[in-house]
Amino acid sequence: MTKKVITFGEVMMRLSPPGYEKFSQASHFELVYGGGEANVAISCAYLGMKAAHVTRFPDNALGKAATQFLRKHWLSTEHVLYGDQMMGKYFLEKGAVHRPSEVIYEREGSSFSLIEPAMINWEDVLKDADWFHWTGITPAISEGAAKCCLEAIKTANKLGIMVSGDINSRSNMWKYGKSMQQIIPNLAQHCDVIICSSSGMREMFGLEGKFQSLAEQIITLYPKVNKVVKKTRTTLSASHHQIKGKMWNGEEYIKTDKLNITHIIDRVGTGDAFAAGLIYGLLHFDDEQALDFATAACALKHTVPGDVNTVSLENVQSLMEGDTSGAIKR
Repeated sequence: MTKKVITFGEVMMRLSPPGYEKFSQASHFELVYGGGEANVAISCAYLGMKAAHVTRFPDNALGKAATQFLRKHWLSTEHVLYGDQMMGKYFLEKGAVHRPSEVIYEREGSSFSLIEPAMINWEDVLKDADWFHWTGITPAISEGAAKCCLEAIKTANKLGIMVSGDINSRSNMWKYGKSMQQIIPNLAQHCDVIICSSSGMREMFGLEGKFQSLAEQIITLYPKVNKVVKKTRTTLSASHHQIKGKMWNGEEYIKTDKLNITHIIDRVGTGDAFAAGLIYGLLHFDDEQALDFATAACALKHTVPGDVNTVSLENVQSLMEGDTSGAIKR
């Protein structure tokens, strides 16, 4: 039976100068839509899973256009809400070689930021799901979004649905009177799988040590958590990175081989591609294969323009099995 994943979070307009132009050179912007959690759902859909995204859009033409974007990429939008008038957006200037990318956000007061728990019936949303996924960005947006996220996680627990949290967050996003240290641990303790960097675990949970020690401490603190996962990235230039995956599953420390990405097209959304690959992998493979699959999915996203990873299951399996040739498939 085909597995189903549900994700929850904001979807924004992404506006970028053409190609690798700087903001100061641009006479127009290219528009796509994206958001960490929706990116995960779309990636899962392209891998062959059923996928739905829960969000709130402005009740206007932009909200309808964003909904069409989700549908175009195989997502169910039956649980999309509409209200208020502002769409969150961000501006991306893509880096190249030694010049880094630059991002400017405009999301305060967006339709999604005004979401409240009473707007969503999570038992109805999650009734036929196999997996629920959230990220640390959502509870940083507003207190209402944080409360919705906690209610979704607890409902998934009640229904026996697996929960993953990609809890790396941005400290400068927390502007509504709560800190990540106050909110994230309470959400993370109800997860089955946590994706987080070592620095993130030290910052959010007040722990010390390197990845394996940190992961062991997390699982000891929160017995429901059974896997702690991260990807590591070596940045040789804006166009050349190396990545690998790491996992502590409570019994074994698993690491993938390093994948060399020599000509990056677009690195935005690569963490979401990793999370989607991990979800698919854990639902279909053993832990070691799942981590290999996640790392391969992440590497392939670097070759795809836009926020979302639209590669196929066959593409990921081929790279996972060691085919790095890029040869034409006929």
